[in-house]
Amino acid sequence: MTGKEFIKQYNEGRRDFSGANLTGADLTRANLSGANLTGADLTRANLSGANLFGAYLDKANLYGANLLYANLTEANLSGANLLYANLTEANLFGANLDKVDLYGADLSGAYLSEANLYGANLTRANLSGANLFGAYLDKANLHKADLYKANLSGAILYGANLAGANLTGAKGLDLS
Repeated sequence: MTGKEFIKQYNEGRRDFSGANLTGADLTRANLSGANLTGADLTRANLSGANLFGAYLDKANLYGANLLYANLTEANLSGANLLYANLTEANLFGANLDKVDLYGADLSGAYLSEANLYGANLTRANLSGANLFGAYLDKANLHKADLYKANLSGAILYGANLAGANLTGAKGLDLS
């Protein structure tokens, strides 16, 4: 399915696109709030500036996807593949990122306040300047992640792997 076909169907009222193949689709600035993209293939899709408020992206493949400035507030990304995805300045407030794979992803400046990142793989992820206020990072793998000047106030890091992580200038870090 092309990006244009997808947008046309969404605008006509369809919301269930579970399992859809949208590899490489251009969905720049699209309003996809509440869309069901469970298990969809969005490999290298361009979703920059897209509104995915409350969207279902659980188990979706977003490998290398561009989500620059995307609104993923309260989106369900549980079990999604976000390897090497660009989430720079994305809004992930209250998003469910339970067991998501963010290996090598760019989340610099992302807003992850109160996000659920339980067991997430953030190995080598760029989280510099990210806001993780109150985020749940229990059992998350942050091995060699860049948390330069990240806000970790109130973040729950029990059992998180921070080996080799750059915590220079990180705010609110409590490792007690």
